[in-house]
Amino acid sequence: MTVPVPSARRVPFALAILATGIPMFMATLDNLVMTNALPVLSKDLGASLEQLQWFVNAYTLVFASLILMAVALGDRLGRRTVFVVGIAIFSIASAFAALSSDPAQLIVARAVQGLGGAAIMPLSLSLLTGSVEPRRRPLAIGIWGGLAGVGVAVGPLIGGAVLEGWNWQGIFWINVPVGLVAIPVILATLPNAFGRRVRLDIPGVLLAGLGVLGVVFGIVRGNDAGWSSFEVLGSLIAGGVLLAAFIGWELRTTSPLLPLRLFRDRSFTLANVVGFGFSFGMFGAIFILIQYLQIVGGSTPLQAAVQTTPWTLAPMVVAPLAGMVAGRVGTRVLIVVGLALQGGALAWIGATMTQTADYGLMLPAFIAAGVGMGLVFAPSSTAVLANITADDIAKASGTNSTMREIGTALGTAVLTAVFTGAGGQLTPTGYVDAAHPAIFVGAAVVLATAILALLLPHGRLARTAPATPAAATAHEPVAA
Repeated sequence: MTVPVPSARRVPFALAILATGIPMFMATLDNLVMTNALPVLSKDLGASLEQLQWFVNAYTLVFASLILMAVALGDRLGRRTVFVVGIAIFSIASAFAALSSDPAQLIVARAVQGLGGAAIMPLSLSLLTGSVEPRRRPLAIGIWGGLAGVGVAVGPLIGGAVLEGWNWQGIFWINVPVGLVAIPVILATLPNAFGRRVRLDIPGVLLAGLGVLGVVFGIVRGNDAGWSSFEVLGSLIAGGVLLAAFIGWELRTTSPLLPLRLFRDRSFTLANVVGFGFSFGMFGAIFILIQYLQIVGGSTPLQAAVQTTPWTLAPMVVAPLAGMVAGRVGTRVLIVVGLALQGGALAWIGATMTQTADYGLMLPAFIAAGVGMGLVFAPSSTAVLANITADDIAKASGTNSTMREIGTALGTAVLTAVFTGAGGQLTPTGYVDAAHPAIFVGAAVVLATAILALLLPHGRLARTAPATPAAATAHEPVAA
C-alpha cells in the first residue's frame, strides 16, 4: 500500500532538477568518457579487444541486472535513501577504478560502478516526477533528458581533455567530487518517497542477471572460442534457458521483479523496444567509431571528442525542446523521425569510412545523429510512462533503463563480434574494412526500430488533459 501524502512538502522546481540531475549527469557522463578512453586503455593496460568490451559490459550488465531491484529497495527503504547509497557506491567504485593496475581490476571496479549506477538512473526520474507539480512535469522530464544530453555531449570532451592533460585515471577521479557535492544537496532538498513494500524478488534478479550474462558472454567469446564450441554454445543456451525461466517465474510469483502485466500497454511495450534498439545500434556503433577516429584517423582523445561534438552537443539543445513539444505533436512522430535520422547517419558513416576519409564527409552524419538522439531521449521516456499508474512509475522507469542497458551491452558485443569476425584488428590498416559491416548492422537495427516505432500511439494530449497521463496521477513524495 502506498503511504498517504496529503501534507508532503513541495520541492522548488530548480532544486528538484539540480538534486536529481547531478547524479544522473554523472552516470551518463561516465558512459562516453569510458568509451573515449578505450584506445588509451588498450595501450596502457595491455588490454585486448575482448577486455575492452568488458570494460563497458561489466558496468552495463550489472547495471541492467539490478535496476529493478534498486527500484524495489527504494519502495521499501525510501527512494532518496537508496538513491544516495547508489551515488556513494558509484563514487567509491570510481576511486577503485582509478587505482586499477591491470584489466581484471578495472573490470571488477566497473562492475561495482554498475551496482551504484543501478540506483541512480531510474530513481532519479522517479524522484523528479514525484517532486514537481503535475503541470510542470513535461518540462521537468524535458530538462532531465536535456541533462542526459549534456552528459553525452561533454562526456567525450571532458574525457578527451582529462586523457590529454592528465591520464586515464582522471576520468574516474572526477566522479568522486561530483558524488561528494550531490549527496548533501539531495539530503537537503528531496523528500524520502516510498512505494509499495513488497517482497524482494531475489530469484528474478538471479535468473535475469545470469541469463543476460550468459548470452553476452557467448557473443563476446564467439569469434575467439568458436561459435560451435561448448563454451559458446553452452553459454548461449544456458542464457536463453535462464531468461525463459525468468519469464516463467515472473508470471508465477506474487511479487515480480518485472510486472509483465505492464507489457499489455502498447505505449510501454513499444517504448521499451525503442530503448533497446536505439541503444543497441547507436552505442554499439559508438564503440566502433570512437576507436576508428583514434586508431585509424590518428586523432588524440581530445581531437576525437571535438570531431564528434556536433553529434554529442545536439541532444543538449534538442532533448528539452522535444520534451516540451511532445504533448502537442505527439511522441510517436518525434521518436520515428529521431530514429530515422540516427539510422541514416550510421549508414552514411559506414559508407564514407575509409583510411583517409575527410572529416567533412562525416560531419552531416554527426549532426543528424545528434539531432536524432535528442528527439528520442525525452519523448521515449514520456511514452514509457504515458499510461502507467502512480504505483508502477518507478518499476516502469526501471524497466526502460534496464532495456537500454541490455541493448548497449548486446550492441557492443554483437557489433564487435561482427568486427572481429570480419578480420578486424586494432591497427590503422586492419580496422576499416571490418568496421564497415559492424556499423551497417547498427544502422539496420536502428532503422528497423524506427519502423516498429510507427506502431506507437500518437502520444498527443487532449486539450483538456493534464500535462501527461503518468504525471497527472503520479504520487506525491513522502516527507522525510
